[in-house]
Amino acid sequence: MNARKWMTGVFSLLLVGLLSVSVVAQTGNATRYDATVQTAVTEKLAKNEKFQNVKSKVEDGIVTLTGTVDLYQDKLDAAKTAKKIKNAQGVRNLIAVAGPVVTDAQLHEQLAKKLYYDRVGWYDSAFNYYTLSVKDGVATIGGETYNDVGRDTALAIAYRMPGVKDVVNEIKVSAVSIFDDDLRRHTARVLYGDSVLSRYAIDPARPIRIIIDGGHVSLYGTVDSAMDKQIAGMRVGQVPGVFSVQNNLIVDNGTKQGL
Repeated sequence: MNARKWMTGVFSLLLVGLLSVSVVAQTGNATRYDATVQTAVTEKLAKNEKFQNVKSKVEDGIVTLTGTVDLYQDKLDAAKTAKKIKNAQGVRNLIAVAGPVVTDAQLHEQLAKKLYYDRVGWYDSAFNYYTLSVKDGVATIGGETYNDVGRDTALAIAYRMPGVKDVVNEIKVSAVSIFDDDLRRHTARVLYGDSVLSRYAIDPARPIRIIIDGGHVSLYGTVDSAMDKQIAGMRVGQVPGVFSVQNNLIVDNGTKQGL
């Protein structure tokens, strides 16, 4: 073995040794505060009635939460409470959401209605569109929103809905674009100002939802007839600056579809 290989081997062994010592030191440092963190977490959780069935255990600075809560939001809040404890290195959230037993069909109906009317009265309401599925109490929300606020309020609805056990976030937030913003304003005026389509403006939830990405427009929501769907697509296609139109509008068969 030449001198260079020998020195490389020695250096590698030293590096592994130093890393091992560092990991041991960090673990030992975290473990040193376990009792203090445990006391602090227990006291914090005990102060809030919604955490009365939550238990905690601290090991190597990691707080493990178990037990039950009534709402999914309570589960999130318990984790936030633990994360704020000084010297807590992390949180493992194993809390189960108990709460009321609600069928998937009922949950879907309740969430769909809430999401449909989310952000009513705000500028971005016409530019948010959601998809929803519920299986075994797990709500999966997709679609696209104009900004982070639309996404966060939609998720908050699911977090606080009794019966929801977990929430999967698949919502896309539209890219920031002055060009697309101009198109959104123009497209909304064209659709809701049209003599045939103007009646849809009566609904504060804005049943025709407009999603724009780089000048490409997608329409979602529900209209009363195939003619209205056709007119909406034609009107949007005539807006200057629109590159393409994907008309996903659903003709209402007596029940609202789309969010």
